[in-house]
Amino acid sequence: MNTHRYPFAAIVGQPDLKLALLLAGVDSRLSVLLKGDKGSGKSTAARALADILPAGVPFINLPIGTTEDRLLGGLDLAEALGGQARLKRGLIHEAHGGVLYIDEVNLLADALTDALLDVATSGYHRVERDGFSASSEAKFVLLGSMNIEEGSLRPQLLDRFALSLDIETPRSAEDRAQIVAARLRFDADPAAFCAEYAAEQERFREAISAARSLLSGVKPSKEILRGISDAISEAGVRSLRADLAALRAALAHAALAGRELVTREDVDTVLPLVLGHRSKHQPPSPPPPSKSAPDEAPRESEAGPRESNDRIFPSEPRQAPGLRVKLADSITRGLTATVKDRATAETIRTGSTSKGESLDVVSSFNRSFRNTGSATLRSAHLVFRPPRARSGVRFVFVVDASGSQAAQQRMRAVKGVALALLESSVDHKDEIAVIAFRGAKAEVVLEPCRDADAASRALEYLPTGGRTPLAHALELANSVVNAHAVLILLTDGRSNVPLTSNDPWADALAAAKKLACTALIVDSSLDDSRKKAMEDLASAMQARLIGLDEFSNEFLMSVLES
Repeated sequence: MNTHRYPFAAIVGQPDLKLALLLAGVDSRLSVLLKGDKGSGKSTAARALADILPAGVPFINLPIGTTEDRLLGGLDLAEALGGQARLKRGLIHEAHGGVLYIDEVNLLADALTDALLDVATSGYHRVERDGFSASSEAKFVLLGSMNIEEGSLRPQLLDRFALSLDIETPRSAEDRAQIVAARLRFDADPAAFCAEYAAEQERFREAISAARSLLSGVKPSKEILRGISDAISEAGVRSLRADLAALRAALAHAALAGRELVTREDVDTVLPLVLGHRSKHQPPSPPPPSKSAPDEAPRESEAGPRESNDRIFPSEPRQAPGLRVKLADSITRGLTATVKDRATAETIRTGSTSKGESLDVVSSFNRSFRNTGSATLRSAHLVFRPPRARSGVRFVFVVDASGSQAAQQRMRAVKGVALALLESSVDHKDEIAVIAFRGAKAEVVLEPCRDADAASRALEYLPTGGRTPLAHALELANSVVNAHAVLILLTDGRSNVPLTSNDPWADALAAAKKLACTALIVDSSLDDSRKKAMEDLASAMQARLIGLDEFSNEFLMSVLES
């Protein structure tokens, strides 16, 4: 069995990745989030860090399906069955002094991620469970990795990671060939390969050990503290965690260099790692009004655009009911379940556990006491609960931004409805994506994310003008939706850009039939001339059709409840 890990010193390129891991090795409070493509070496680098920390440190790879008891510690079931109530240490205690790594951290339950980050920052954990308590140190380097195609972390959790960086797979053929050749040599003879880098690995260990010893003596000047705060403020970051992360990273960087004084160079080097996942990009300012009439933007005919000028209209304030319960009730989620569903989810079961189920300690002891008159557990008394669903809904807004519905008041209403639906329906566990179609094609203006503010900005400052590529928009939406998606299409039912044939409308209906998710169509047409077309589109998508002008009336609520 191969017990060798790929050497840290053998990692080709990736200077920012190496720097972030070395900083975390010096100060374990600097948790690191690695975001990047599949196969970009995130897991290899995380495992390699453990080998350049002091000898014998543990490396714990946290399973995504782990339970709270297994992670944080809880009642020792084996001891309890024997009549002794005792707490069992969790994985965070096993990782003490080493590395705790979470692959696909964005798929881990939010509550567990919160708890992990709290412990990683404080280095201390107190267990208060089932009437027992215990406390101990739990200092470890917390590393998380994620593939952005699998979804994102909500902003509150992103901010809890001290450092973050995007890792891209090398594009150069020469670099890729070098990486593959090195990996082949490692797989063929791991011991010999690691021996080649033994001296360099030892230099990394000595550097980290020396930096750890020096760290407590490294001091920042008032000018450095002010410079950090100025840089964080200019980036539009409100969280003070960014200031602390930048300071700790700068101290660690100075310690690695063998200095007791932090310089501006230390700060400038670490700031990109601190700000990359926190900085707020301000929305662009709307362009000055065009010379067209005040209430009307350039229009187009069915044959194509008459003018190509784009305009941006602000949204009109609107109210909308939440779509979660009525449109997404087929999606298994704790927050969307009906009362009956919740009762089913809380149904307890006795006997042996099944995959994903957790032991209900309190109920188990209560059952034991009722049956035997004592609190001595037996296997027949154990009570288990099924796991709670934790996946969110992916709301995909597909917005017609063409000139065919570009009357000022109309486009303001379309944006107002989209923003109202966003505000009323989306919570922090949900993802939002925005697709706009105008001109020659559709585009994803916001990739699936959990940042509602980003979605609001994308909708608010959406340019208007050009032709209507509805077919391409629906085809693109099909690549964005998933099993937990709700698609909201805002359109006037026009399509004048073909996709695969010479008939743009036939192409749109064909693309609509391929969509397999819960859907709502908001009809933004100015009259009834497109009524039949909109009904055909709704039928093809198996979607609910609602008129834009009816959106604020009680009729909308009755449709959602039907």
